[in-house]
Amino acid sequence: MGTYATVEDLRDEGVTPDQASDTRLEVLLEEASRAIDRLTGWWFEPRRTTLRLDGRGTPTVEPPVPPIRVQRLEVEGKLVSRAADDLLVVGAPVEPMFDSPRLTLLTGAVFPEGQANVKVTGWWGYTEDDGTTYGRTPLSIRRACMLLVLRGLPLLGDTEAVVDAISWWRITEERTRDQSYKLDRVRETAPLTGDPEVDRILLRYRRPAGLGAA
Repeated sequence: MGTYATVEDLRDEGVTPDQASDTRLEVLLEEASRAIDRLTGWWFEPRRTTLRLDGRGTPTVEPPVPPIRVQRLEVEGKLVSRAADDLLVVGAPVEPMFDSPRLTLLTGAVFPEGQANVKVTGWWGYTEDDGTTYGRTPLSIRRACMLLVLRGLPLLGDTEAVVDAISWWRITEERTRDQSYKLDRVRETAPLTGDPEVDRILLRYRRPAGLGAA
């Protein structure tokens, strides 16, 4: 598994070796990427794996992560055709009207009721279109990953920087001798990371409730 941003991305944002070594940044990027997976409920890069889903006696099953490329589909141990006329795959790279991932049989058959009786092998992940088969990590997720790392970097420095990094978003008004301005009101509590800018991104990408479990 990779990370949703790179050390080079952070260097481009102005993070210097004095602030954090490459090794330190790699660790922070890994932590941030896994936190994004946990908080949203799925992942944002192509990963090859096998999922087992529960059939519900309907033509459709909803996997817990968008399918990118289905390589093998078995129902109760029997191979099922993956031809476009036989199977509708709604997944990634996501389309503008994407709401949830699903696999639908177009032959009139159903996925019989059962626990883990549908086995699907292939490439999975919430990716956006970049002209390739597998797509790319959404740019907003890449930004969220970098923001999570940047938020933690002041902890390596002085106390004033720590306070600024953690508290800047709580400010609703600032004044100088000659002028003042008000900032947008923010909610008193942020539901995911404590950083409203990151939360606004992650909330858009959270997995819908009720999707099938792998």
